[in-house]
Amino acid sequence: MFTVKVMDYNEGNPELSCHDSESLLDAANKRGIKIPYACKGGGCGMCKIKVEEGDFERGPSSKEVLPDAERTMNYTLACKTYPKSDMKILIDMSKFIHSS
Repeated sequence: MFTVKVMDYNEGNPELSCHDSESLLDAANKRGIKIPYACKGGGCGMCKIKVEEGDFERGPSSKEVLPDAERTMNYTLACKTYPKSDMKILIDMSKFIHSS
């Protein structure tokens, strides 16, 4: 079991516990931490987060919603992200992804 700290949540910096076989999205939902999502299958991109610290395994997801360039910058989809260590994550992508 790993500890995941959410660094930019509106109500402080909550922590959640997550097994390595449980997605970050499922763990957050159990704890009442809201991460937007629609499909839970890696295809819509709504649950995109940024990993600031820690190791994780990324399950399969669409490269259209999570391109290789974003993957190398530690962006990932919460529905397809499984912790392999304690982690720190950012969930408010409006602060990081800017349209041109």
